[in-house]
Amino acid sequence: MTLLPPAYAQLEPFAAQWALPTTAERAAARSTSSAEQRQAFYDAVSPHAAAILDELDTRPLDALSDQEKRLLDLVMAFGHVALAVEIQGPDEARHRVWRDRMVITRATADMPA
Repeated sequence: MTLLPPAYAQLEPFAAQWALPTTAERAAARSTSSAEQRQAFYDAVSPHAAAILDELDTRPLDALSDQEKRLLDLVMAFGHVALAVEIQGPDEARHRVWRDRMVITRATADMPA
C-alpha cells in the first residue's frame, strides 16, 4: 500500500517521516531531523509544492482521500522545513531549543473543517 497518490510516488520515501497529521508532530519532526534530512526533503518536495497545493485546492478538505490527506500533511511539513532551510539555515539548531519549549496543544490547521 502506498501512502501518497500515485502521481507523487517519488515523494513516498518521505511520507512516513514527514506526512504527519498535526502541527505539533510536524514541528517535532523538524526539531528531531538532521540538516541533511531536512535538505533532502526540501529538495524533493520543492519542485512539486505549488502543483500539490493547486491540485488539492480543487476539492473540499472533507472530500480528500486518505492518500490526499497525507499529501496535504506532507506539503504542510514542507512549510516547516522551508523555514529551516531557506531562512534559519545553520541557526536552526539554536532556534530548536526555543521551539522545543513551546508546546503546541492545537492549531487551526488541525481542527476539523
